[in-house]
Amino acid sequence: MYIDIHCHLTGGEFESVGGVDGVIQNAKKDGVEIIVCSGYDLASSYEAERIANAHDGVYFTAGFHPSELDKYREGDLERLAALANSKKCLAIGEIGLDYHFEDNPAPETQRAMFLAQMQIAKDKGLPFVIHSRDAAEETYELLKANAPLLENGALLHCYSYSPEMAERFASLGLYFSFGGPVTFKNSKKAQESVRRIPATRLLSETDCPYLTPTPFRGEFPNQPKNVVYAVRTMAALKETTEEQMQAQIQENAKRLFKKL
Repeated sequence: MYIDIHCHLTGGEFESVGGVDGVIQNAKKDGVEIIVCSGYDLASSYEAERIANAHDGVYFTAGFHPSELDKYREGDLERLAALANSKKCLAIGEIGLDYHFEDNPAPETQRAMFLAQMQIAKDKGLPFVIHSRDAAEETYELLKANAPLLENGALLHCYSYSPEMAERFASLGLYFSFGGPVTFKNSKKAQESVRRIPATRLLSETDCPYLTPTPFRGEFPNQPKNVVYAVRTMAALKETTEEQMQAQIQENAKRLFKKL
């Protein structure tokens, strides 16, 4: 059984490959039995819930991505908290810090919303899914300073920082997911991070429709069925079998996401 713990199915990018229903069917045919559709604002979180409710084995997360905070309106945090009550809502996310683009929301705005959504996760007894880009140290320090909000666990999705930083995040009890980039020949940091992170903290994702793995790198859209290539690469890096890696990822996912 394969698991795509983080993907995006709400943006309309899949019409050329059979639509969302077709993409989910393709994944199931290839042994992907759990798919988690991530929200990035309120509208996409509602759509992710709709998709999850329409398909067995599909779940969702709800949250405001740090680059999408201009869409926030008064009362949206309360609406997000209500969404978290859904039986198929596994976590709050994706949330975090993104300092990559100059026109992203101000850092103080990002930090405030990150903390507010972390609090919702704690209040609802859920983990949260972290997006962190060009903000490694600040993400780490914010999480460390607010350790009580981590009591239900957290996932750093599409991990791309250094192996040394991974060890620091791991000391906080975080989980890490890897997708297409770990299969790229030049992704030395991601590959070394997989080697160093305890196997009990590893998860697999696609982040589709983006980050298509080798051997299809550059093709669009990426699909959940391609998570098999990330798992295969992670197994090789951990010097274990693909079947053992599948079983470990399944165990890890169920430990972190209690509703699975």
